[in-house]
Formats: sequence, C-alpha cells, structure tokens
Amino acid sequence: MSFTLSRSDSLDLTPRIWTVGALCRAIADSLEARFNPVAVRGEVSGFTRASSGHCYFSIKDGQGQLRCAMFKRAAQLLDFQPADGELVELRGRIGVYEPRGELQMVVESMRRAGQGAWFEQFLRLKAKLQAEGLFSADRKRAPVAQPRCIGVVTSLGAAALHDVATALQRRVPHIPVILAPSLVQGPEAAKSLVFALESLLGQSQVDVILLVRGGGSMEDLWAFNDETLARTIASSPVPVIAGLGHETDFTIADFCCDLRAPTPTAAAELCAMPRHELLSQLDTWCSVMQTVAGRQIDAQVQRLDRAQTRLGRPSLGVSQQKMQLLDLQQRLQTNLKSQIQRQQHMLMLLASSFHRGLKQAPETSRERLQRAALRLDLLDPRLVLQRGYSWLSNSNGQALTSVTQTTQGEALQATLADGVVELQVLAARQF
Repeated sequence: MSFTLSRSDSLDLTPRIWTVGALCRAIADSLEARFNPVAVRGEVSGFTRASSGHCYFSIKDGQGQLRCAMFKRAAQLLDFQPADGELVELRGRIGVYEPRGELQMVVESMRRAGQGAWFEQFLRLKAKLQAEGLFSADRKRAPVAQPRCIGVVTSLGAAALHDVATALQRRVPHIPVILAPSLVQGPEAAKSLVFALESLLGQSQVDVILLVRGGGSMEDLWAFNDETLARTIASSPVPVIAGLGHETDFTIADFCCDLRAPTPTAAAELCAMPRHELLSQLDTWCSVMQTVAGRQIDAQVQRLDRAQTRLGRPSLGVSQQKMQLLDLQQRLQTNLKSQIQRQQHMLMLLASSFHRGLKQAPETSRERLQRAALRLDLLDPRLVLQRGYSWLSNSNGQALTSVTQTTQGEALQATLADGVVELQVLAARQF
C-alpha cells in the first residue's frame, strides 16, 4: 500500500525558518534545560585575564574543546593561578554566546583536578535526596520572628563563631544562645555535626538552629555533604538556617536546611527580628494605645461634663416653676379681687336700691335686702373656699372644671382659703 502526499501535506513538512538570533536563543534555552548546572574536567588552554577582571580560556581533552568565560566575581574566589595544560574541574552553566553563535560555558567555580570522584558522589547524593523530597520548598519553614532561644552548631575555634556571636549580640542581645560545639572539617566531622545537631534538638526551648562554617575548598566543606547529616536536618522539628562557606559554595546541607544564608553572619541576621525593630514596633503600638486611650478619656470627660450640666439644671427648673407659681398666685389674687369688687359693687347697688325702696315699703325692702345679702354671702368665693372647696387650675392658670381637662402626671395648683397647694395628677376618672 502506498500513500501520496497532497500539496498541503508537502507544505506542512517545510522546516520552520528561524531568525539567527531566535535560533541561538532557542538552542541556549535547550542547553539550559537539559544540562545546567554542569561540571566539566579538562586541560586549561589559552588562559587570559582581561583588565576588567574577567577570565577567558578553553577547556579541552583528546576528544573536544569548549570555550569558557569566568567573570570577575567568580575569578576573585580562585585560590590558585590557572596555567595552560593544567588539569582542572569546572562548575558552571553551558550556553550559547549569541553574538558569535558559539557554544560557551560560564564558569562559576574552578578547582584543580583530583576532586572529580567527590563531586560525582555529591551529585548522586543530591539527586537521591531531591527525589525523596528533602529539598522541597513545601517542607521548609520560615524562622519565628522572636525565638525563645537560638542554637548554634559550629567549631569553637572557627571564625564563623565569632562572626555569629558578634551579629547576635548586636541584633538580639536579649535572646539566649546555646552553643553545640562540633568539628566542621575532617573524617570525623560529619558524625560530630550530627551529634551536636541532635543535642540541640533535645532542647525544648530552642526555636531555631544555626549551622555555620567559614569558607573553604570542597574537601574542607565535605562533612556537610553527609547523608546522615542531611536527614537529621530534614527531620528537625525547628527551622535550621545554614551559613556555610561563601555565597558560591553549595553543600547538601544547604539544600536540606529551611533557609540558606550566604555567610555565617547573614545566617545570624536571618534568625530573628532585630531588637531595635521590635522596640520601634513597641513604641508605635504604645503611641497608638495612648492615642486611643486619650480619645476614650476625652469622650468620657465630655459625657461627664454633659451629665454635670444636666444635673445642675434642676435648680433652674425649680426657679422657673416658682416664678410660674408666683405668677399664678398673683393672677388668682387678681381674679378674686376683681370678683369681690364686682360683688361689692352689686352690693352697693342693691343697698342703694334698698334705701330707695325702703321709703316706699320698709318691711318689704328689709326682707329683700336680707335675702340679697344672703345671696351675696353665698356668692363670696372666700366663703366657698372656707367650706372645704378649692380653686383648681393648671400651670397656665386656667380653671379646671372637668377631669377631661387633665392628663396623668400633669402638675396642678389648688387654691384654698389660706394658700396654694401644688398637686400632680396620678389618675383621672369620670363619674
């Protein structure tokens, strides 16, 4: 059976046309994803150091050659002067130098050969532990801002101990520190580090542990590539901060710890919030609390002032009521006088009529006069009040004649024969 490609199918097989720069970048990305980071061993060839401090050379063996660039930052960490023909081991990243389209390795570290087996062992252990998840970011914990106690694992004679102690004394002098001394170099260093670390893990008050050592070669730092130490770090119930060597030095312990610092001093600076920052926060909170408390006090004082003002006003109300009472009393007296005057006037008229009629009918007039006097006496309001009655009026002086004119709780005045009585309506019922 055979197949015939259509024209459209043929066009689909046409290779993509790249720009040169895009192709170089794509190749560089592929190399980055597949190989980096990478370690290479070979002979140095054409080593030169530019005035900028950058180094350029090639690394080669019997089967191939690779151009290399070592920038000033990495070159400054070299502890020897590379020479042509010298066997070295390089660590770095492989890529493409796009302006020339050349394969190039950017070297991050260089050491004389002889450590190749160790580095392979390092890579195997790294791959194993990484596959088990010991390097996973999910299991790493951030240190608490204010640990109760800081544990330190390092050598008693190491410069790193002095750096860490100085940093802690400067930043957190109030936090106690427990030192677990250990070897940090040599055949027995790994066991010593594990023992020291475990001794701190048994201290319940320790909230963070610093694992520190100064810089050195791969051999010097080899104890920190121990598998038992790595598993001890990973199983620690408290965060472990590693400050091992220089920023470019990496060990298995760096990958397992919860936080990696570039130097021992930096590790000390990461383990707790500085005292001056805490004091600053405390001052801020004190200021906020004082402000809030001051506002509350001011508000309560205002309420007290208003309450005091209200408590002082009843006297004014009493004075006003007294004035109203006097006014009502005066109006009542005026009304009584007016009625008396009217009655007197009527009496005078009756008396005048009586005298005029007396001449015509003395006896009849006398009787009429007596009756009129009796009626007049009966109409005298004072006589009515003397018999037990009273003149009831509201606060406006209006006379009340019906219970419908009152309301419960209303203040009233009752005028008696010899004075005025202040009353309050408790209830009103109609007959």
